[in-house]
Amino acid sequence: MTETTAPGVVYRDQVRAEWVDYNGHLRDAFYMLIYSFATDALLDAIGLDAAQREARGRSMYTLEAHLNYVREIKAGTPVCVEVSVLEHDAKRVRVYLEMFAGDERETIVSASEQVLLHVDRAGPRAAPFDADVLARVAALRGESVGRVARYAGRSISLAPGAAAVSS
Repeated sequence: MTETTAPGVVYRDQVRAEWVDYNGHLRDAFYMLIYSFATDALLDAIGLDAAQREARGRSMYTLEAHLNYVREIKAGTPVCVEVSVLEHDAKRVRVYLEMFAGDERETIVSASEQVLLHVDRAGPRAAPFDADVLARVAALRGESVGRVARYAGRSISLAPGAAAVSS
């Protein structure tokens, strides 16, 4: 189920038994699957649902994704993912996704930050958004202003400010 009310886009699902690992909680890869479904909901919200992707010959590709695992969740747990647009240009959109258990949105389960690229599938090559799609992206950005993106903009290291070590 998808909502297109503020903040941004909301996607709902449930942790399926086949997604659970040997530790009894959601397997790490399936967090990304849920986020992938949530970005599909975003595509629907901006006018790039399956029918429009086919008619326009356009799609979105993920260029980069960062994932933060905050709390474990178990089989049968309903999940809610909020999708916000942090920034965009003519061809790309940077989104922030937060996953919560159920509709309770105080305790975060996971977060992801992603950069998506609008693509003409005939190439495939990067392509500017059509005006109507860009307007919807901009509107979602406006709805997302002021929303706290707690895990956005992070890099990975063992310690804050640690320099990379090469071998």
